[in-house]
Amino acid sequence: MSEELRVLAVEAAQRGAAVCLRQLGEPVSAETKTAAGDVVTAVDRSAEEAVRAVLLSARPDDSVLGEELAEHVGAGPLQWVIDPLDGTTNFTRRIPYFATSVAVRTVADGRWLAGAVSAPALGMTWSAAKNLGAIVDSGDGRERLPLPHVATTARLVGTGLSYDPGHRRRQLRELGALMTEYTDMRRFGAAAVDLCLVAQGSLDAFVEDDLGVHDWAAGALIAEEAGAEVRRPAGRDGGVSARWS
Repeated sequence: MSEELRVLAVEAAQRGAAVCLRQLGEPVSAETKTAAGDVVTAVDRSAEEAVRAVLLSARPDDSVLGEELAEHVGAGPLQWVIDPLDGTTNFTRRIPYFATSVAVRTVADGRWLAGAVSAPALGMTWSAAKNLGAIVDSGDGRERLPLPHVATTARLVGTGLSYDPGHRRRQLRELGALMTEYTDMRRFGAAAVDLCLVAQGSLDAFVEDDLGVHDWAAGALIAEEAGAEVRRPAGRDGGVSARWS
């Protein structure tokens, strides 16, 4: 069943990502949500509608928790968690690190079963199914994760910053302690993509402590199935980390 759910997650994520890519560079209006820098566009909502159409057409009884639209509560055993446009600021600035993220978990105990992250401007879709490993599809075909890399002494950590100014100041104060284990840092602006970069071994770690479940749901499972050590928050929102030992 997990593999079937992975295939559906990939289809839904790619459908949402296609909506985003068609609108890239087109004039869109952006609104501020919770704080300065936290923006949403009509593209976010259109992409979520496209994702939901795929999921509910295939599994009409399942629940759907998205970032932009009201939660759909179904009577089925599964809940889908959607981030239709992770990296909205990147999208509005034509920075290619944005993606549509789709994951699914059981309602009864919250076990994550499958997930997919599609980054259309990068031409990459990462996905995973519980206990079946993780893969990436790109112009080079399909590869299992992690990918082979040139051996070097570099150790790279990815992170992100909160929209809340006070929280952001604290994160910056703590950055020095985080960097003692790493030689450099990367900041791509899309947590789902960052977690997939850990999964493929491009980043040695990703750490961020102010995320919603839609930000990390699929990426965390993909990193975990690739073999990285993943820590999720105890509640619905909070911090997440993924590391290679």
